Amino acid sequence: MGHAGMAAAAVRYLRSVGAPTGVGVYDAPAAPALRAVGEDERLPVAAREFRRVLGHFATGVTVVTALDAEGPAGFACQSFSSLSLDPPLVVFMVGRTSTTWPRIARAGTFCVNVLAAGQGDLCRGFAVSGADKFAGVAYRPAPVTGSPRLEGVTAWIDCTIQAVHTGGDHLVVVGRVEALDADEDAAPLLFHRGRFGRLGH
Repeated sequence: MGHAGMAAAAVRYLRSVGAPTGVGVYDAPAAPALRAVGEDERLPVAAREFRRVLGHFATGVTVVTALDAEGPAGFACQSFSSLSLDPPLVVFMVGRTSTTWPRIARAGTFCVNVLAAGQGDLCRGFAVSGADKFAGVAYRPAPVTGSPRLEGVTAWIDCTIQAVHTGGDHLVVVGRVEALDADEDAAPLLFHRGRFGRLGH
């Protein structure tokens, strides 16, 4: 199945489990013709070099959470951004091999928890695959979706899934913001060149 087909399948799945997508009809682009990859189309840079250079872009750190029939689920996510003001949309990227993403897709909702300085260990816990990530973690339900809202974060954004697109080895998940709030006094956790940091004053 091509990328376009995978994106359409993801949206069809969300609809089949009753998850709101916020779109009436998903018009996937036509599938490209299959052909051999030319030598001039191969990866121009090594993956290690790609990570090294892109690591110079400092970002905040989030934990994306959801609540499905099995209980709370979540993963650490550096690839998050606001997308639109009207309507209010945000976006996060998740690897297509993620074991947490299918649970978020089934829930059809999620909460983005923007980590505060000093929550590096919390981030590391949510970056581990296969562990009980919520063991000892305090949270309460987000007001609209019920997704886990982690204690002590600098901000949280409660969302429903609006659309899912493919982007190489990742999925691009668009969420419609239903509720949000922030602690104006909390400093954010930053990630730069493979290390956590905080804003200097």
